[in-house]
Amino acid sequence: MQDDGAIAIPDVGRIQLAGLTLDEAEAEIFQELVKNQINPSFSLEISEFNSQRVAIGGAVTRPTLAPISLKPLLLGEALQIAGGINADNQDFTTIRLYRDGTLYQIPLTKFLSDSKLQSIRLTDQDSVYVDISFNLSRAQAYFAEQLQLVTLTASARTQALSQLQAEFNIQSRRAEELRSGFQAREALDAVARDYVYLAGEVATQGRFTLPFERKAVLADALFSQAGIATSEGNVSQIYLLRGNLAGTQVTAYQLDARNVANMMVATRMELRPGDILFVAEQPVTKWNRAISQIGPSLIAAAVN
Repeated sequence: MQDDGAIAIPDVGRIQLAGLTLDEAEAEIFQELVKNQINPSFSLEISEFNSQRVAIGGAVTRPTLAPISLKPLLLGEALQIAGGINADNQDFTTIRLYRDGTLYQIPLTKFLSDSKLQSIRLTDQDSVYVDISFNLSRAQAYFAEQLQLVTLTASARTQALSQLQAEFNIQSRRAEELRSGFQAREALDAVARDYVYLAGEVATQGRFTLPFERKAVLADALFSQAGIATSEGNVSQIYLLRGNLAGTQVTAYQLDARNVANMMVATRMELRPGDILFVAEQPVTKWNRAISQIGPSLIAAAVN
């Protein structure tokens, strides 16, 4: 098979087969053999598929060019051909599909939960890039390289690259608008967040903001505000108070941090929205505060 899709047969010449099915190609060869008075005894088979391919790169085990055979090539199958997706954090992984000047983006978490997305049928010259970051530049460079490898005319290549650049500019501006809008809302405390409240003899009383899409443990809240005021706080009486959904019952968990080995519990105790972290005061602290409150009254009475 020659580059233009034709074959050459001795005493017959070139026969164009590009774009024909297997049956149509056999019929075309049969007619040419008969026309040249040659006994048409032959069989035609496909040894391998190389004319239609899909490029797969990015965070996959084996970046590759996957051929499209008689069986349709689906997006999920193409990723398996490339050895599967190699990403530690699914929440920040995106599958980008570039087709005919248009960029399609599929979050990995949505792709894994939707069989329709896994069954997207790929076509010739599609490019698939698995991105594990928010930056589009690496995907853009990959798609541009694939376009350069396609046998297009100079004008068609320039047009395709221009469309790619325009699509990426739109996606980049949209991503930047979303990011800046979210940051502005977060700065104004307009984003719904969950909190754990710190009370008692902690260095700074207030609230600890639970992180997005990641669990926080007792140690995170305990040391987020410079820890416990050890001169006043009783490290043997650290309490985590947790109410039930109805708000009718409270469960108290006590941590005795005098034994440092018990602090391992603090690194494993998961926090929930609405929890209250309370550190009791030292016995001597109670006396000091009582004296500091009574002392001025006694001095004033003596003066009088």
